Amino acid sequence: MRKDDEKYLEKAAVLVEALPYIQKFNRKVIVVKYGGSAMVDEQLKKSVISDVTLLKLVGFKPIIVHGGGKEISKWVGKVGKEAQFINGLRVTDEETMEIAEMVLGRVNKSLVSMVEELGVKAVGISGKDGGLLKVKKKYADGKDIGYVGEITDVDPKILYDLMEKDFLPIICPVGLDDEFNTYNINADDAACAIARAVGANKLAFLTDIEGLYRDFEDKSSLISEITVKEAKELIAGGTIGGGMLPKLSNCIDAIEAGVSRVHIIDGRIPHSILMEIFSDRGVGTAILGDTEEKYYHE
Repeated sequence: MRKDDEKYLEKAAVLVEALPYIQKFNRKVIVVKYGGSAMVDEQLKKSVISDVTLLKLVGFKPIIVHGGGKEISKWVGKVGKEAQFINGLRVTDEETMEIAEMVLGRVNKSLVSMVEELGVKAVGISGKDGGLLKVKKKYADGKDIGYVGEITDVDPKILYDLMEKDFLPIICPVGLDDEFNTYNINADDAACAIARAVGANKLAFLTDIEGLYRDFEDKSSLISEITVKEAKELIAGGTIGGGMLPKLSNCIDAIEAGVSRVHIIDGRIPHSILMEIFSDRGVGTAILGDTEEKYYHE
């Protein structure tokens, strides 16, 4: 066999390995929460968008929910304000809310352009469009932190309409309260709420960590797959801390609301979404319902 033949044989083997996953999730909805370093590095940004576009082209129905925290902080600084956070939530006065909406809108349309450049039709919306995300004021330990919203209702009709017409929806996490005031929403919360509302088969979080560890100090303790029951035991054991705790709680909520699998993926690794979803042994952590069958066993 020639060397060139070996190279193409390897490519064929990759496609064969991906085939059962493509068949299993054909026409299924996958929500991708896009944030972290993968939004800042231009090469990673292109990698993520090409991956999600590929998911669309092989038969998935992807929805992107994106953040923009680092960009918002940059622009808040440009107008001479200092970004303030309480319990990880941005203190958002009226001026900061205007900046956040402007920045998120700019990020949103740049992602739309990147998807369109790859030959897939995309539509960028916020949670205000079509009444998608209804919110109420969120408090941090009883403190008023301004225009930060807690989702009370999701009306996914606009998403169903877009997907039915073969568009890829790209959503920025801004919503309206009952008095039609605009609120900023945590992107993780928005992705979870939307995944629950559309009955997504998968929810993927792109993060700046490799996945979930049994012991964060021991990098060999990365968990490939974990059930909700096992995840709750980990939380109760007190080994999960920092920013991972609310993310894992969101994952559990999504599973219990009907999402089949939630993936925590390192967005700093090029094509990590494809490796996690289409290979026999992914690169992140998959959280699944207690009745779901594991793909592999540790």
